[in-house]
Amino acid sequence: MASLQFIRHHTIRSIPRRLFSTQKKPLTVLGIETSCDDTSAAIVTSDRRILAEVVRGQLDVHEPMGGIVPTLASKHHSRNLPSVICETLERANLSVDALDAIAVTRGPGLPPCLPVGLNAAKTLAAVHRKPLIGVHHMEAHALTARLTSTTAYPEFPFMTLLISGGHTLLMTANQLGHYETLATTLDDAVGEAIDKTARQLNLAWVKGRRGGPGAALERAALRGDPDRFPLPVPMLQRNKSVWGFSFSGLKSKVAQLVQQVDLSDEQTVCDMAAAFQMTCVRHLEQKIGLALEREVVERKKPLTALVVSGGVASNALFRSRLERLAGLYGLPLICPPAELCTDNGVMIAWTGLERLQAGLVDDYSITTLPKWPLDTLIRNDD
Repeated sequence: MASLQFIRHHTIRSIPRRLFSTQKKPLTVLGIETSCDDTSAAIVTSDRRILAEVVRGQLDVHEPMGGIVPTLASKHHSRNLPSVICETLERANLSVDALDAIAVTRGPGLPPCLPVGLNAAKTLAAVHRKPLIGVHHMEAHALTARLTSTTAYPEFPFMTLLISGGHTLLMTANQLGHYETLATTLDDAVGEAIDKTARQLNLAWVKGRRGGPGAALERAALRGDPDRFPLPVPMLQRNKSVWGFSFSGLKSKVAQLVQQVDLSDEQTVCDMAAAFQMTCVRHLEQKIGLALEREVVERKKPLTALVVSGGVASNALFRSRLERLAGLYGLPLICPPAELCTDNGVMIAWTGLERLQAGLVDDYSITTLPKWPLDTLIRNDD
C-alpha cells in the first residue's frame, strides 16, 4: 500500500530539480533501450565510465522475414529484457538501490516495442523511488560522442548528422534539448535505402552486433568498383540548392538495374553495392556542404564539430568522406565507436545523465512517443 501511495502522490516532478552535477560522487544511471529490435541495458557514470552493457540482438529472428517485424520484436523484448537488466546490474556489481536514476527510450521508435522498455523502467523507478528520465532516441545518438570522444569533446553548439534505418537528419545542437533542424529526408531514410538495396542484391545478413543487411552491403562494396554502374546523385540538378535528402529514386534505379544484370555473378553484386554506397555518400556530402557553407562561412556560427551517429555512421566509407568534408571547414568529425553507433543502452544512460544533471526528470505517468520530432524537445522540457 505504501508503494502505491508513493506512485500516486509522489510523482518525480515533486523531487527537487537540483543540479546533481554539484555532487562530489559520480552519478550512476541505468539506461534501457527497446525502440527497435535490439534489447539493451547499460550503466554509465557521470565521469564518463561505462560500468556495464548488455545487448541481445534479434537478427536471426528477422532475417527470414526480410526485415524487422515490430510484433515479433516486441515479443522478444519481453522475453529478453528481464535477464538483460539483471545481467547488466551483475556486471556492474550494483543493485537498483545504488543507482541515481533510471533512463529509458521514450521515442521515437516502433509502437509495439517502446512500451516494453518504458513499463519496465517506470516500475523499477517507482518501486525503488528513483528519478525516471524518458529519453529521445535521436538526442541520445547525438550526445553519445560527448561520452566516448577521447580527442575533441564536442561542446555546444555542434552540427550533427543522424543517419539510421529510420532517420536522415541534419541538425544544429545548440544546447541540451535544443536542436535546430537543417535538413531531413523527403522520402526514405538512408539506412532504409541501404537495407532494401542489400535485400535486392540478395546479400546474406552479417551476423553479430554490427550485423544486418547494411553491414552486408558495406562488406560487398569493399570488393566492388563504384564506377562500373554510374548512378545519378539525387537532387544534384533541379534541386541542387534544396535543403533535404532523397533516397527513393536512387533505390528505384538500383531495382531497375537488378533486373538487367546477373546477380549470380559475385563481382557484379559487389560493383553494384559499391556504386550505390558511393552515390549515397556523395548525396550526403553535397547537402551537408550547403549547410556548412551557410552556418560556418556565412553566419559564422561557432560550431565545434560535425558529429555523426546512428547505425549508418559505423560505415567506414561514410566516416572517411565526411571527415574530409568537415576538415574543409576547420571542424573535426566526431563519431562514437562503431559498436555504439547502432542502438544501445549506453547512449540512453548517458543522455539520462546529462538530463539528470540539468534537473530534467519525468513523471512516472509518461507514455511512449513513437513519433517525436527532435526539434520539439525543448518545448516538452519547458
